[in-house]
Amino acid sequence: MNLIRFNQHPVNLLSELMEDFDRNLFIRNAETRGMVPSVNIRENENGFILDLAAPGMKKEDFRIKLDSNVLTISSEQKSENDESNDKYTRKEFYYSAFSRSFTLPKTIDLDKIKADYKDGILAVSLPKREDAKVAVNREIAVS
Repeated sequence: MNLIRFNQHPVNLLSELMEDFDRNLFIRNAETRGMVPSVNIRENENGFILDLAAPGMKKEDFRIKLDSNVLTISSEQKSENDESNDKYTRKEFYYSAFSRSFTLPKTIDLDKIKADYKDGILAVSLPKREDAKVAVNREIAVS
């Protein structure tokens, strides 16, 4: 068995570990600022409801497009703040954008799709066509 001399003091090791943790935490936060919002999709007997979590936005910030059977929800936000006086000048800007696309099943009535934004949740209602609502629950006899 070989002994290896460890010259680093435990306090220095802990300090380096905490610096690495902080550095990785801040990098992760910077990466998540531009993340795509989370989406939940629920199904009921009348159709589907797509809930997109986008707090702090306004309904005017969203663009919802339907191309064939592909539903695309996107947003783009820009903000600039410009302050100046005799001693300093400061200009801050912010830019955020996302886009999510969903391929809709053929059972969706594309003409009746509706969207509502309330309490930070964009709810998109995707109603089923009437012929798709027919129940197919039946017993099949074996011959």
